[in-house]
Amino acid sequence: MPSHGLAVCWFIPEEDALRHPVRWASLALALVPVPVAAQSLPLLHPVNPVAEARSGVYFQPLVPRGPGWRVATGLDYASMVEIGLRSITDTSYLLDAEVLRLNLQVTRDLSPEYFVTGEAWAGGAYNGFLDGFLDWYHGLFGIVYPEREGRPHNRFRYFYENADGVRTGFSRRGFGLGDLRVGLGRRHGEVAQSVLSVTLPTNTMGDGFARGVPSFSLLNTYRAELTRRLVYEGSASVGYTPRHGPLSRYQDRVFFLGTSGARWRTVGGLWSFANLYLHSPYYSGTGAGQLDRWDFTIDFGWMIRGKSGREFRFGMTEDLWPGGPAVDANFRLGYAF
Repeated sequence: MPSHGLAVCWFIPEEDALRHPVRWASLALALVPVPVAAQSLPLLHPVNPVAEARSGVYFQPLVPRGPGWRVATGLDYASMVEIGLRSITDTSYLLDAEVLRLNLQVTRDLSPEYFVTGEAWAGGAYNGFLDGFLDWYHGLFGIVYPEREGRPHNRFRYFYENADGVRTGFSRRGFGLGDLRVGLGRRHGEVAQSVLSVTLPTNTMGDGFARGVPSFSLLNTYRAELTRRLVYEGSASVGYTPRHGPLSRYQDRVFFLGTSGARWRTVGGLWSFANLYLHSPYYSGTGAGQLDRWDFTIDFGWMIRGKSGREFRFGMTEDLWPGGPAVDANFRLGYAF
């Protein structure tokens, strides 16, 4: 599940007006071949393990027409502390971890109307190193974060305990492979698309991190160029994942996602973007609010975009509903060409 974050992708600046601070990006990107059209907003996946282990739904930006293969890479590094209390002294759910996701997506047109997508990712879950920095960051801006009080710094913990006192715990994971994804997309004119997406159970990180079964999603995206400087992009998607694993009695199987975002040219080749992300609950009846509630997030940041279609993006994602599933900080980097 997304939250505080940083997103990045690379592109050549499109105007001479973009000066000294980003000329290094222009030089680097001039060495990358095959110019292609750019996606308007970044891909957005949940990175919280309890979300990744359930839903296959994510935000898929509009895929523009273009020749050859198009590639988007991304890196997410997230820190999170979630504590679900059944009473003042009874912890029913705890997730204290830092997670890594390295993502690769490719797309290719089959015709002017149809295209295919493929996606692979790898990552892990760790003790981490960011807790001290996040305590300082929250204190700097006066953010109250009681979940971090009393928790040791940089110590992994992940478990759920049901009302009968049965506890299911999960250990940290080193670097492993995530679920592979394939999709078939159809464009509806120039402004909309639908993608039928399937994930395959290739995740090697096991219970608590992997779905363990295929998932199926229908991802619908709409885009409107409101002005030459402002582009809107939204989506309405639905997915299905069969129940699997030790928490199967609490797992939801049907999921809904709505997003609404825009990018606008700030100055020269520098654009700003923001994207609201609202996902239905991943679990029901656990007694832990962070598992049973909606996931509400904003992804925002900036991008350097060139006429070639290459982009460099950097920004943050922020949890807008602290009582729901989320991560404290998710730093995201990426490159698309």
